[in-house]
Amino acid sequence: MTTPYIAAVPTVLLLTVSLTAAVYDFRFRRIPNWLSVTGALAGLAVNSWIAGLAGLKASAMGLGIAFGIYFVLYLLRAMGAGDVKLMAALGAIAGPDGWIWIFLLACILGGVIAIVLLLTKGRVATTLWNVGFILKELSQFRAPYMKREELDVHNPKAVTLPHGVSIALGVLVFVVLNLLR
Repeated sequence: MTTPYIAAVPTVLLLTVSLTAAVYDFRFRRIPNWLSVTGALAGLAVNSWIAGLAGLKASAMGLGIAFGIYFVLYLLRAMGAGDVKLMAALGAIAGPDGWIWIFLLACILGGVIAIVLLLTKGRVATTLWNVGFILKELSQFRAPYMKREELDVHNPKAVTLPHGVSIALGVLVFVVLNLLR
Protein backbone atom coordinates (compact mmCIF):
# COMPACT_ATOMS: atom_id res chain seq x y z
CA MET A 1 0.00 0.00 0.00
CA THR A 2 1.37 3.40 -0.94
CA THR A 3 0.71 6.49 1.10
CA PRO A 4 -0.24 9.76 -0.64
CA TYR A 5 3.28 11.04 0.05
CA ILE A 6 4.91 8.12 -1.73
CA ALA A 7 2.42 8.33 -4.62
CA ALA A 8 3.35 12.02 -5.04
CA VAL A 9 7.03 11.25 -5.69
CA PRO A 10 6.62 10.54 -9.44
CA THR A 11 4.57 13.72 -9.84
CA VAL A 12 7.22 15.82 -8.11
CA LEU A 13 9.89 14.15 -10.24
CA LEU A 14 7.91 14.81 -13.46
CA LEU A 15 7.53 18.48 -12.57
CA THR A 16 11.15 18.89 -11.50
CA VAL A 17 12.63 17.30 -14.62
CA SER A 18 10.27 18.96 -17.10
CA LEU A 19 10.44 22.46 -15.61
CA THR A 20 14.23 22.32 -15.32
CA ALA A 21 14.42 21.19 -18.96
CA ALA A 22 12.10 24.03 -20.02
CA VAL A 23 14.31 26.63 -18.36
CA TYR A 24 17.47 25.20 -19.95
CA ASP A 25 15.84 24.86 -23.37
CA PHE A 26 14.43 28.40 -23.26
CA ARG A 27 17.69 29.99 -22.10
CA PHE A 28 20.32 27.89 -23.89
CA ARG A 29 18.33 26.05 -26.61
CA ARG A 30 19.53 22.70 -25.32
CA ILE A 31 18.54 20.14 -22.71
CA PRO A 32 21.49 18.80 -20.70
CA ASN A 33 22.26 15.08 -20.72
CA TRP A 34 22.75 15.01 -16.95
CA LEU A 35 19.11 16.03 -16.50
CA SER A 36 17.69 13.42 -18.90
CA VAL A 37 19.88 10.58 -17.64
CA THR A 38 19.18 11.41 -13.99
CA GLY A 39 15.46 11.72 -14.75
CA ALA A 40 15.35 8.34 -16.52
CA LEU A 41 17.27 6.55 -13.78
CA ALA A 42 15.19 8.22 -11.07
CA GLY A 43 12.00 7.24 -12.91
CA LEU A 44 13.07 3.61 -13.12
CA ALA A 45 14.12 3.60 -9.44
CA VAL A 46 11.02 5.37 -8.10
CA ASN A 47 8.59 3.20 -10.02
CA SER A 48 10.45 0.07 -8.91
CA TRP A 49 10.36 1.28 -5.30
CA ILE A 50 6.62 2.01 -5.44
CA ALA A 51 5.36 -0.98 -7.45
CA GLY A 52 8.22 -3.48 -7.56
CA LEU A 53 8.82 -5.42 -10.77
CA ALA A 54 5.53 -4.21 -12.30
CA GLY A 55 6.64 -0.62 -11.71
CA LEU A 56 10.01 -1.30 -13.31
CA LYS A 57 8.30 -2.90 -16.31
CA ALA A 58 5.90 0.04 -16.77
CA SER A 59 8.76 2.50 -16.38
CA ALA A 60 10.90 0.68 -18.97
CA MET A 61 7.96 0.51 -21.38
CA GLY A 62 7.33 4.25 -20.99
CA LEU A 63 11.00 4.97 -21.61
CA GLY A 64 11.09 2.70 -24.67
CA ILE A 65 7.90 3.99 -26.29
CA ALA A 66 8.87 7.63 -25.74
CA PHE A 67 12.38 7.06 -27.04
CA GLY A 68 11.12 5.15 -30.08
CA ILE A 69 8.59 7.77 -31.16
CA TYR A 70 10.92 10.70 -30.60
CA PHE A 71 13.88 8.92 -32.20
CA VAL A 72 11.90 8.72 -35.45
CA LEU A 73 11.25 12.46 -35.20
CA TYR A 74 14.96 12.99 -34.57
CA LEU A 75 15.87 10.95 -37.67
CA LEU A 76 13.52 13.17 -39.69
CA ARG A 77 15.32 16.16 -38.13
CA ALA A 78 12.08 17.43 -36.65
CA MET A 79 13.40 17.21 -33.07
CA GLY A 80 16.74 17.57 -31.38
CA ALA A 81 18.48 14.80 -29.48
CA GLY A 82 17.82 16.57 -26.18
CA ASP A 83 14.07 16.36 -26.81
CA VAL A 84 14.39 12.61 -27.45
CA LYS A 85 16.26 12.02 -24.20
CA LEU A 86 13.93 14.28 -22.18
CA MET A 87 10.82 12.48 -23.42
CA ALA A 88 12.45 9.10 -22.71
CA ALA A 89 13.11 10.26 -19.14
CA LEU A 90 9.53 11.47 -18.74
CA GLY A 91 8.32 8.14 -20.14
CA ALA A 92 10.38 6.36 -17.48
CA ILE A 93 8.75 8.49 -14.80
CA ALA A 94 5.14 8.51 -16.09
CA GLY A 95 4.98 5.05 -17.67
CA PRO A 96 3.43 4.41 -21.08
CA ASP A 97 -0.13 5.52 -20.26
CA GLY A 98 0.94 8.76 -18.59
CA TRP A 99 3.52 9.50 -21.26
CA ILE A 100 0.98 9.21 -24.09
CA TRP A 101 -1.12 11.89 -22.39
CA ILE A 102 1.93 14.11 -21.84
CA PHE A 103 2.88 13.61 -25.50
CA LEU A 104 -0.60 14.56 -26.77
CA LEU A 105 -0.83 17.59 -24.48
CA ALA A 106 2.67 18.75 -25.46
CA CYS A 107 1.74 18.41 -29.15
CA ILE A 108 -1.45 20.43 -28.74
CA LEU A 109 0.18 23.15 -26.63
CA GLY A 110 3.25 23.22 -28.89
CA GLY A 111 0.93 23.65 -31.87
CA VAL A 112 -0.79 26.61 -30.23
CA ILE A 113 2.58 28.20 -29.42
CA ALA A 114 3.77 27.55 -32.99
CA ILE A 115 0.69 29.22 -34.46
CA VAL A 116 1.26 32.30 -32.30
CA LEU A 117 4.94 32.33 -33.32
CA LEU A 118 4.07 32.00 -37.02
CA LEU A 119 1.48 34.77 -36.81
CA THR A 120 3.97 37.13 -35.16
CA LYS A 121 6.66 36.31 -37.76
CA GLY A 122 4.26 36.48 -40.72
CA ARG A 123 5.08 32.95 -41.88
CA VAL A 124 1.65 31.30 -41.98
CA ALA A 125 1.48 30.84 -45.77
CA THR A 126 5.05 29.52 -45.97
CA THR A 127 4.40 27.11 -43.13
CA LEU A 128 1.19 25.79 -44.69
CA TRP A 129 3.11 25.17 -47.92
CA ASN A 130 5.86 23.41 -45.92
CA VAL A 131 3.32 21.17 -44.18
CA GLY A 132 1.97 20.08 -47.57
CA PHE A 133 5.51 19.47 -48.79
CA ILE A 134 6.38 17.46 -45.67
CA LEU A 135 3.29 15.26 -46.06
CA LYS A 136 4.06 14.70 -49.75
CA GLU A 137 7.68 13.75 -49.05
CA LEU A 138 6.79 11.47 -46.15
CA SER A 139 4.12 9.72 -48.23
CA GLN A 140 6.91 8.87 -50.69
CA PHE A 141 9.24 7.76 -47.85
CA ARG A 142 11.67 10.64 -48.31
CA ALA A 143 13.08 12.90 -45.59
CA PRO A 144 11.66 16.41 -46.21
CA TYR A 145 14.81 18.20 -45.02
CA MET A 146 16.79 16.69 -47.93
CA LYS A 147 15.12 19.03 -50.44
CA ARG A 148 14.30 22.00 -48.21
CA GLU A 149 17.01 22.94 -45.73
CA GLU A 150 14.72 25.11 -43.58
CA LEU A 151 12.87 21.93 -42.62
CA ASP A 152 15.95 20.70 -40.73
CA VAL A 153 15.58 21.73 -37.09
CA HIS A 154 19.36 22.27 -36.92
CA ASN A 155 19.42 24.75 -39.82
CA PRO A 156 19.67 28.44 -38.87
CA LYS A 157 16.94 29.25 -41.44
CA ALA A 158 14.43 27.04 -39.60
CA VAL A 159 11.80 28.73 -37.45
CA THR A 160 12.06 26.79 -34.20
CA LEU A 161 10.74 26.98 -30.68
CA PRO A 162 12.17 25.35 -27.57
CA HIS A 163 10.21 22.10 -27.43
CA GLY A 164 11.19 21.65 -23.78
CA VAL A 165 8.78 24.48 -22.97
CA SER A 166 5.90 22.73 -24.78
CA ILE A 167 6.75 19.50 -23.00
CA ALA A 168 6.78 21.20 -19.59
CA LEU A 169 3.40 22.80 -20.31
CA GLY A 170 2.07 19.37 -21.29
CA VAL A 171 3.36 17.94 -18.01
CA LEU A 172 1.78 20.78 -16.03
CA VAL A 173 -1.62 20.25 -17.65
CA PHE A 174 -1.27 16.47 -17.17
CA VAL A 175 -0.53 16.93 -13.45
CA VAL A 176 -3.41 19.39 -12.98
CA LEU A 177 -5.85 17.07 -14.78
CA ASN A 178 -4.72 14.15 -12.61
CA LEU A 179 -5.18 16.20 -9.44
CA LEU A 180 -8.69 17.19 -10.52
CA ARG A 181 -9.88 13.61 -11.02
